[in-house]
Amino acid sequence: MPDPVGKLPSELDQLPDRDAEETAEWAASLDAVTEHAGPHRAAYLMRRTLQHAESAGVPVPALLETDYLNTIPTAAEPAFDGDEAMETRIAGWNRWNAAAMVTRGARLGVGGHIATFASAAWLYETGFNHFFRGKEGEGSGDQLYIQGHASPGIYARAFLDGRLTEEHLDNFRQEAGGKGLPSYPHPRRLPWLWEFPTVSMGLGPLSAIYQARFNRYLTNRGIKDTSASHVWAFLGDGEMDEPESTAALALAAREGLDNLTFVINCNLQRLDGPVRANFKIVQELESQFRGAGWNVVKSLWGSAWDELFALDTTGALVRRLRAVPDAQFQTYATRDVAYIREHFFGAEPALAELAKLLTDAKIAECFHTSRGGHEARKVYAAYRAALAHKGAPTVVLAQTVKGYTLGAGFESRNANHQMKKLSGEQFRAMRDLLELPIPDSTLNEELVPYAHPGADSPEVRYLQERRAELGGPAPARRVHAVALPQPSEKAFQSVYKGSGKQSVATTMAFVRLVKDLMRDKETGRRWVPIVPDEARTFGMEALFPSAGIYSPLGQTYDPVDRDQIMYYKEAKDGQILNEGITEAGSMADFIAAATSYATHGETMIPFYIFYSMFGWQRTGDQMWQLADQLGKGFIVGATAGRTTLTGEGLQHADGHSHLLAATNPASLNYDPAFAYEIAVIVKDGLRRMYGPDAEDVFYYLTVYNEPMPQPAMPEGVEEGIVKGLYRFKEGVPAKADAPRLQLLASGTAIHWALEAQELLAAEWGVTADVWSATSWGELRREALECDEALLRGEQRTPYVTRALEGAQGPVLAVSDWMRQVPDQISQWVEQDYSSLGTDGFGLSDTREAARRHFGVDARSITVAALAQLARRGEVPASSVKEARERYGL
Repeated sequence: MPDPVGKLPSELDQLPDRDAEETAEWAASLDAVTEHAGPHRAAYLMRRTLQHAESAGVPVPALLETDYLNTIPTAAEPAFDGDEAMETRIAGWNRWNAAAMVTRGARLGVGGHIATFASAAWLYETGFNHFFRGKEGEGSGDQLYIQGHASPGIYARAFLDGRLTEEHLDNFRQEAGGKGLPSYPHPRRLPWLWEFPTVSMGLGPLSAIYQARFNRYLTNRGIKDTSASHVWAFLGDGEMDEPESTAALALAAREGLDNLTFVINCNLQRLDGPVRANFKIVQELESQFRGAGWNVVKSLWGSAWDELFALDTTGALVRRLRAVPDAQFQTYATRDVAYIREHFFGAEPALAELAKLLTDAKIAECFHTSRGGHEARKVYAAYRAALAHKGAPTVVLAQTVKGYTLGAGFESRNANHQMKKLSGEQFRAMRDLLELPIPDSTLNEELVPYAHPGADSPEVRYLQERRAELGGPAPARRVHAVALPQPSEKAFQSVYKGSGKQSVATTMAFVRLVKDLMRDKETGRRWVPIVPDEARTFGMEALFPSAGIYSPLGQTYDPVDRDQIMYYKEAKDGQILNEGITEAGSMADFIAAATSYATHGETMIPFYIFYSMFGWQRTGDQMWQLADQLGKGFIVGATAGRTTLTGEGLQHADGHSHLLAATNPASLNYDPAFAYEIAVIVKDGLRRMYGPDAEDVFYYLTVYNEPMPQPAMPEGVEEGIVKGLYRFKEGVPAKADAPRLQLLASGTAIHWALEAQELLAAEWGVTADVWSATSWGELRREALECDEALLRGEQRTPYVTRALEGAQGPVLAVSDWMRQVPDQISQWVEQDYSSLGTDGFGLSDTREAARRHFGVDARSITVAALAQLARRGEVPASSVKEARERYGL
């Protein structure tokens, strides 16, 4: 309860005060300063006291927010290691060509973004000239997550250093001919340049954190020393609204990832307007990152502001800068000096007096263009501070003007993200500002020229020399040999034998297989098991003591279950990545491991296992990111299907992940029915992804948690398993003219189909062949390839058509998925085709009741089969009615 004067209790009230009189004296001193010098002086003294305490090692909580000033004062900036005039000319050429490329493309209507790079040019140039390590030096180089909308500037720089030609630039966003440039960073479209796809906002920062963490994982496990690699993530302040952008900040701080730097371009604008119109995004981000444990470096003001701060003897300027909301500050950047004098400096007398000492030119320079993110020395100082800080990641908050150097029509305008071109007049003004030697005669209004100082010019030589010192071109992606030796047959053979009389869920069968593969002398250590805090659900606790759970601290405590065989073991060289309750973090882990063959030249074999409902539905955008980044590995949707985990209810019931997965061209999707099918699929996956002719694909396997007898593998089924369909059990007709049909089933549905096969034979005299459809998606993929071949004049019959050729009777397909999943193959099946599935929402009940509800249990399959035969006149219609009544349907 608050006391009579409204003072709220705090944790300090619970601590003993050994000298209450001394405490009262400190409080009285503060009261006196507040009364005689004002609250601002009191606040200043408190901050200086806290700062002194921190430097003296006194354990006091740190402030979450500092004044709206540069972290590094001008006097403390390090010496600039380069030729600033030369780098300014290089930046000018890049600015020009980025704008020219987008403007030339705009005449064709392909779009493009100019303003983002214009604001961030020095953030990149300073890094390329002084900090970003290339891949031709020692180690793996740095990993650069480039802001997607800044790609024109990166292309412009690659053009300047000779890696791209004018033809490339003229094919920006025109990729169909094979010579184009993708609109945004995209490894699949431009694999020699881009490493990381970043334009799906929020995924870049999340992936950057887990990439930095995976770098440490590789080092701690002895796979590769990545200590010289640094991860740089370039982000927009508006992008930080995405929940993924800040989802893992605490992880980065908790694990001390000082190999990671976020550079947030704070131009105060998002796509439609101000990021924080009535607030201050820089201050908000500072509090958020400091609170999460990050080191924060602010680079807000250019050198033109030094004079203003020197004149601010009362602190009025600093207070005003902190009070002005972002949207108003954007207005200052677009208005004349008279407006600024009235509305900014007129806010209090001390500011008005300060303004009298300033020329109009000085005020215009400060408020229109002078930002910390636009000066090489300011950015250089911030980056040096970031690399020097140890024990925590760093975020650099760099304030810029969106559309900087593009002219008054662009700079700080709300609509500049959608503005795609400059006029001839605007280009002339830009040329003059950048002091580029481009004659008026070349400035065609319709086709502004690209500009290049020459391959042997001082600018190009300087650029290339700087990059050579830093380890070669950047950004760059290097593809290293992927091939791994195939593991021993022993692990697979044990699964081929089946489980005998023991009932085993395919989830458990997969885990046992991988556990054995992790023992392989050649490739075992390259497996990366990833799980979002559900390892025990999937039977993975047996891996804890043998493989260990990765932690950079090891195990600093005695686990509560230490006396048990499968105790919870953490280790610095642990192999398992147990991420807690974060599917997004687990997928980011997977992407880092799945692309390590390119990033670090170390091929890893990740498998990520999760509740299938929380994979493609929850983190589907990251599955596409994985495909974009050419990742390889096994994604495993456990407890799969709509009826295998029904006690959990609707939100855990997955009947559609295979539909979502089918939309991704890089995903090979399987729904195996038996353990031996899993072994065949995994073995083939290791060949396709990690063999001599490695493909840029990944596997999605769904496995069920329902314990069932696992049969031994029949002879000669391997090809059918891989291709997606084979006859598992042929029906034996009771008489020669018995009606016949084909039952196709996948995953757990194979067991209902086998029971239906027996019911049809025993009670209705109908013969059914049961087929295992291991992959509806792969059957469709191959059939589509055959259709495409037909357009080229090649006659190819789809595998599914050939497999079912001559099979008697209609086809009834059944699965634990929506009917659209098996219906993917219907157009290539020559027989009459129908399907059963689990359309609609899931529900909580027993497996049997849920299957009856959806009409996919054995009795429902039996009735559906009879109805299909009755429509063909092969059984009496009365049999269907009789079966419904007998089975209570």
